[in-house]
Amino acid sequence: MKRIGVFTSGGDSPGMNAHVRAVVRTGLSAGLDVVGILHGYAGMIAGEFRMLDRITTANIIASGGTLLKTSRCAEFHTEEGRAKASQRLKEAGIDGIVACGGDGTFHGAALLHLEHGIPIVGTPGTIDNDLYGTDFTIGYDTAVNTAMQAIDKIRDTADSHGRVFFVEVMGRHAGFIAMDVGVSTGAEYVAVPEITTDISLLHKRIIEQGSGKRTLIIIGEGDDAGSASDIASTMKERYGIDAKVTVLGHIQRGGAPTVRDRVLASRLGVAAVDALIEGTTNVMIGEINNEVALTPLRETWEKRKTIPPYLARLADLLV
Repeated sequence: MKRIGVFTSGGDSPGMNAHVRAVVRTGLSAGLDVVGILHGYAGMIAGEFRMLDRITTANIIASGGTLLKTSRCAEFHTEEGRAKASQRLKEAGIDGIVACGGDGTFHGAALLHLEHGIPIVGTPGTIDNDLYGTDFTIGYDTAVNTAMQAIDKIRDTADSHGRVFFVEVMGRHAGFIAMDVGVSTGAEYVAVPEITTDISLLHKRIIEQGSGKRTLIIIGEGDDAGSASDIASTMKERYGIDAKVTVLGHIQRGGAPTVRDRVLASRLGVAAVDALIEGTTNVMIGEINNEVALTPLRETWEKRKTIPPYLARLADLLV
């Protein structure tokens, strides 16, 4: 192996730049050329490649977003698109790839390896923390801290006016962000996709606070009862409760990564290059119990990562 590529794909997450930096420096230390593939799978198909070195990756460890940019690519969902990408990689002399992203990225990586035999390892870059095979994903720690800080500010105004606030956080179909943020901000109720939302219990929690008291309700996007706006409308229609709704949205993806995310991203970047050099392929490099763990790419989306039961108990007990 003489030349490897690295790319970021899907939703951006804080720590991706620290990850790319680690891949580049580890590759150079091993005598490899390192090529950045711009704009994810779309750039792979278009042949948007850039040689990376210590200078081009200097001073990016503290930056959010991704130096390599990202995209979602419909063409890569087709066999023809993947064939184009494979040809571009061969023309560029790229012998192996580090793919940083979520389950969509890993679906594509697995197909690229299966159909064209390209050595590829994945690293978990997503704020959702929903990938099986790693305790935490790159960007998750930053996202929950960003959400916590925003909700702490919302609490101030909720307390001042004695209002009910429904705050929606990201996570797609996984409630990890909502659960951690709910516990850490002292929310009165946390609604997550993995647990059926009990509207009557939610009403009870609001009533128990008493009239004119602030109440914080955290809603994970993808919840079975709907969005924060949907649930707030239900509470208004059924019980006459007026509530303010705040959707934190993409603020959770931005900003400088935390120490935890910088260290995790760096560690997994080093481990990914080591794996390619050793001939390992079609796996995700994660971290379980503070140890590097390798999981077949297919298992990362076929096996379900569950919310620890103690978190649900904390959210229910510490209202």
